[in-house]
Amino acid sequence: MFDLTIRKRQESLGWTAVLIYSGAVAMALLFSAGLLFFQGNSPIEGLSLLLEGAFGSSYAIEDCLIKAIPIYLCALGVAIAFKLQIWNIGAEGQFALGAIGATWVAITFPGHSSWVMIPSMMAAAFLCGGLWGVIPAVLKLKANANEIIVTLMLNYIAILILDYLVYGPWKSPDSFGFPMTQEFSSGAIIGKIGETNLNWGLLICLISGLVIYIFFKFTVMGFELKASGENVRAARYARFPYGRLVIISMLLSGAFAGWAGFVEASATLNRLQPTIMVGYGYTAIVVAWLARLNPFYIGISSFLLAGLRVGVENLQLELQVPAAFGEIMEGLILLTILAGTFFINYRFVRRPRP
Repeated sequence: MFDLTIRKRQESLGWTAVLIYSGAVAMALLFSAGLLFFQGNSPIEGLSLLLEGAFGSSYAIEDCLIKAIPIYLCALGVAIAFKLQIWNIGAEGQFALGAIGATWVAITFPGHSSWVMIPSMMAAAFLCGGLWGVIPAVLKLKANANEIIVTLMLNYIAILILDYLVYGPWKSPDSFGFPMTQEFSSGAIIGKIGETNLNWGLLICLISGLVIYIFFKFTVMGFELKASGENVRAARYARFPYGRLVIISMLLSGAFAGWAGFVEASATLNRLQPTIMVGYGYTAIVVAWLARLNPFYIGISSFLLAGLRVGVENLQLELQVPAAFGEIMEGLILLTILAGTFFINYRFVRRPRP
């Protein structure tokens, strides 16, 4: 007879970890195929339509990249907080505040050139999203509030603020009763890249990812933030400024999500309206975990999860699958990845009973 105990792994699994993650994603797809089967659809046909809709044409790939831009920025922000083991579930609300800040600049100061408008909108989105992220950080430090609950609740408040503005003071008189602002001036719209439908938000993603990589790899504050996340007690003993790191990480986390809101409002919708809230902030949580908080892998994961969204749209058209099917798949991927992460970090050890 023996007992099973759980021990933390001391060695790296190398390529075995890749196999575990691949198996986890395959398991999520298998469960999704089962759901298609119970709906009376062919699982093979359904998954084929999913992949074809996501990556089967140049138009589909462009659509994936367009959707991946806000997902990447939100996920990059979430990853910064997660590095410190601060569980920011509020990227959705920070995304909304960033869109609100950028829109305020666009409708308050129309007529300026893009060289003035775009940096000003970016600064407003950075501040609004970042300060919205600082609120739960301050509550955590001063009142020992649970940041998961606070950030989640702030999402609903942010969305209601957005609704109030587009249904009320910012509602365009030319919207025929629909809740939306007036269309942004040309100087407030992020342009397209060449002849494609892609926008220059892609460049913001590339620069942001590089800056965050350098920040964590080569700066003292980046090292302190990572070290504090790995062991808070040791960080306090080493006299790292833990409180300041919490504030900075949540400020940056909210700021990048705010930039995602700015890009979506400026480049995709060219105005602010409630349909901007499509769950990118929640998808970012899945992306960050799937990429293990690495800026480069976040880019790959963002593209794949954006492909999932585009592919589900194809399923809706061809098989009349509910829109919630994509959210179910995202949840399944997150659960299987978390289970895979457990087996990567821990192992079962057989121990004879005394």
